[in-house]
Amino acid sequence: METTRPRRELSRTRIVDAAVALLDGEGTHALTMRRLAQSLGVTPTALYWHVDTKEDVLGLAVDHIFGDVPVPAASDDWRRDVRTLVGGWRAAMLRHPWAPGLIGRPMRGPNVRARTEFLQAALGRGGHEGRRLDVVTRLIANFVIGSAVTEAAWGRTSPHDDDLFHGGLDELLR
Repeated sequence: METTRPRRELSRTRIVDAAVALLDGEGTHALTMRRLAQSLGVTPTALYWHVDTKEDVLGLAVDHIFGDVPVPAASDDWRRDVRTLVGGWRAAMLRHPWAPGLIGRPMRGPNVRARTEFLQAALGRGGHEGRRLDVVTRLIANFVIGSAVTEAAWGRTSPHDDDLFHGGLDELLR
C-alpha cells in the first residue's frame, strides 16, 4: 500500500508565508509567480485564486512583516509610544532587508493601518492635528523607512546606527 503525503491546502496565508521566505532568502528579484508556485508545490495558475498579481503578493508580504511589530499600549508619554512603535518598524525592516525598498507603494493592509492609526493617535496626544499631524506622520515614516533603506543597503547595523536613528527621531519629536 502506497502512502502519500497529504497536501496542505493552498491559502493566502501560505502564499504570503512562502513569499516572505523567498524574499528573505533571495530578495525581491527572485520573487516571480512561477518561483512562488514552485516553492508551494502548485502551478502558477493556482496562486491566482488567492492573489491578483505579484504586486498584490509584495504588498501582502510587507503587511505581514509589520504584523510582527507590537502595537504598544497607549501611555501618558506620547513620545515614548512613538519611539516604541517606530523602533519596531525599523527592526522589522532590518530583519527583512527587502522590505524598505517596497514601502513606496500605497499600503492598506490591516497591520500597516493599525500601526499608522496608533502613530497618529500618539501624535494627536502630543498636540499635533490637521495638516501638521499629516506632515509629522509622513516625516516620521520617511525617516524610519530611509534609515532602514540605508542600513539594509549597508548590510549591517551597529550601535552607532541605533544612536543616529534615535537621535534623529528625538529631533523630529521635539
